[in-house]
Amino acid sequence: MASELSGLPMEKDIERWAEAVSRRLGSSGGEVCIRVVDADEGQALNARFRGVDKATNVLSFAGEIDVPELTLLGDIVICAPVVLQEAETQHKRVRDHFAHMVVHGMLHLHGYDHLEEEEAQVMENLEAEVLAGFGIAGPYQ
Repeated sequence: MASELSGLPMEKDIERWAEAVSRRLGSSGGEVCIRVVDADEGQALNARFRGVDKATNVLSFAGEIDVPELTLLGDIVICAPVVLQEAETQHKRVRDHFAHMVVHGMLHLHGYDHLEEEEAQVMENLEAEVLAGFGIAGPYQ
């Protein structure tokens, strides 16, 4: 698995990307667990929670625990092999594509979605804005 994961970003980068979304939205943040998984786990989670029997790049799970002294946003699961393959196919830097998955997942945890064209445009604009702050080109160009 170590060779599969070469080129992935450091934990501090992941934290910076996640925090940038909360800052941009004026949120005080909250607790988020971001896990990087292999294809088997990514496929199992996608099948269990979305009914799609294949690995996907990112899954977001909103926090469902009500603890007054803790703001739990939720969990983000990023499937490394899918992100690596997509980066290669789309001719993107792995780091840039990984940043996009973190930002995308965080926006979902903050209530954004892309099921309808109008809401997709809002979410894509926010993604591009946050990523631009890190010198990363818009992911949908």
